[in-house]
Amino acid sequence: MKRTVLTAGLMLAATIAIHSADVYVSPSGSDANDGTAGAPKATLTSALRQAREMRRLNAPGVDKGVTIHMADGVYNLYEPVFVRPEDSGTPSSPTVITSEGGAFLSGGVRINGWKKHGKFLVAEVPDFNGRPLDFRQLWVNGRKAIRARDVSDFEQMARIINNDPKNEILWVPSKAVEKIVKAPAAEMVLHEMWCVANLRIKSIELHGDSAAVRFHNPESRIQFEHPWPRPMVTTDGHNSAFYLTNAIELLDTPGEWFHDIRTRRLYYYPFPGETVREAIVPAVETLLLVEGTLDRPVRNVAFENITFEYTTWMRPSEKGHVPLQAGMYMVDGYKLRPSIDRFQNHKLDNQGWLGRPASAVVVKAASDIDFTSCTFTHLGSSGLDYEWGTEGGVIKGCLFTDIAGNGIVAGSFSPAALETHLPYDPADQRELVSGLTIENNYINNVTNEDWGTLGIAAGFVRDINIEHNEINDVSYSGISLGWGWTRTVNSMRNNRVHANLIHNYAKHMYDVAGVYTLGSQPHSWVTENCVYDIYTPGYAHDPHHWFYLYTDEGSSFITVKDNWTESEKFLKNANGPGNTWENNGPMVSDSIKANAGLTKEYIHLKSK
Repeated sequence: MKRTVLTAGLMLAATIAIHSADVYVSPSGSDANDGTAGAPKATLTSALRQAREMRRLNAPGVDKGVTIHMADGVYNLYEPVFVRPEDSGTPSSPTVITSEGGAFLSGGVRINGWKKHGKFLVAEVPDFNGRPLDFRQLWVNGRKAIRARDVSDFEQMARIINNDPKNEILWVPSKAVEKIVKAPAAEMVLHEMWCVANLRIKSIELHGDSAAVRFHNPESRIQFEHPWPRPMVTTDGHNSAFYLTNAIELLDTPGEWFHDIRTRRLYYYPFPGETVREAIVPAVETLLLVEGTLDRPVRNVAFENITFEYTTWMRPSEKGHVPLQAGMYMVDGYKLRPSIDRFQNHKLDNQGWLGRPASAVVVKAASDIDFTSCTFTHLGSSGLDYEWGTEGGVIKGCLFTDIAGNGIVAGSFSPAALETHLPYDPADQRELVSGLTIENNYINNVTNEDWGTLGIAAGFVRDINIEHNEINDVSYSGISLGWGWTRTVNSMRNNRVHANLIHNYAKHMYDVAGVYTLGSQPHSWVTENCVYDIYTPGYAHDPHHWFYLYTDEGSSFITVKDNWTESEKFLKNANGPGNTWENNGPMVSDSIKANAGLTKEYIHLKSK
């Protein structure tokens, strides 16, 4: 046995010695191949293993780096590709994963065998990796289909009648819910000030013109205990709006679909004359996980021209989704009586603890991890998340489009065990996300399901630079910088939001801005951005509560200067000390307006 292992090791060493520090991958390859251009590997996982061995054995050429070349095609995944500390490079010898632009890491499953069934097309949903498959998205012929819902036009959403936290009941018009009284897995999507909540309906009781709607746990408990954001019941006709989804009774408009998980049948209502040439559902939540430890981070790995596509996020189907802000969902939250006195801060009237949505790509405990000219598309939650313990890194020239949640996420939004209003300043500063550069990315049609998410969401970050990005067609704010609702000096500082172009924002939510800040951030700057063209959703809780620039609770020591906006509609809410506002509004130089957004070499992203 020992002789066999030794022989295999010598053979691998000899094979590596023959070839340069390049590994090739192709969907038509085999993981039994040696990874040369003529005999490529089939999976990125296998290619990473070979590159790892090349470094371990000091193969020729590794001193100049190891490059994994991905041939054009789709690489279907059943779990994330893991990048570990052993895959690290050095500044002069990086590990690079690259393609000519046609390599797709995909979590999608094709649905075939469509048959006519009345006005619908029906297909059987196969198992995925040995288990029944559930999902929350469907793409037909390259277009995202609509999960069956009660309204085609959101302006036609019904509004709640009353909110009864004591009995955990939402009272709504009976005519709005009578079609789904017997639907087994229907959901309500409830508009709440700056977030939407996904609530799984447990029961509906009709009482004349009103209906009592109850929900499953844990979301029922969280929904009715947490005070902010809350469903609105007003005297001016702006009670919170809602829509209903995930019931076959609601499948009544071309382009909609419904999945009956109990029978494994997928129903699609085609457009007149439409033939389903391709139907894809997502089966994987995360496609790529770059993760080390604080003492042994992943270092110097770059991804170039890779497309990350087709992911889902199943928590809303399993436990509901009740966000606090930026898509960060509450696992617990309740009102305080009496309020807590906080030194140099106003009293705190509630507490909450948060979870973090899934992301297609996650980076944790890593240094200098770069994504250049990559595409993130057809995703069921966030796109790219530098979650924790990262230093440096560049996100540049990437396209983010057709994403259900946040486009880019960076930094802690309070650790799971830390009450979210407390300042986060860990004893081990390596826990922070610091030194990240986000520049020249085109972020379009993100936040298209979880309406309270953002183009770019940065939490407790340090030395971050968000520059020359273009963000449009988003449901809420364009860029959010900071977290914590506290003016207490914490881990955040030296952050910069510069020369970004943000337009066509607030498609569904208000209490909103093109650029929004939270918390104390000494030596931070919001400069030379251009913000214009806000949507006017008729169901917003307060139709006047929108802004171009917005420094929210605790924002301190931030300079807001030379930003071009259509008018001087700004908000400074419960700010701390040290903020400077200078020369913001339509009087700002046209050259600043013209310079904002993508620089010339990246304009092509808008037509990609």
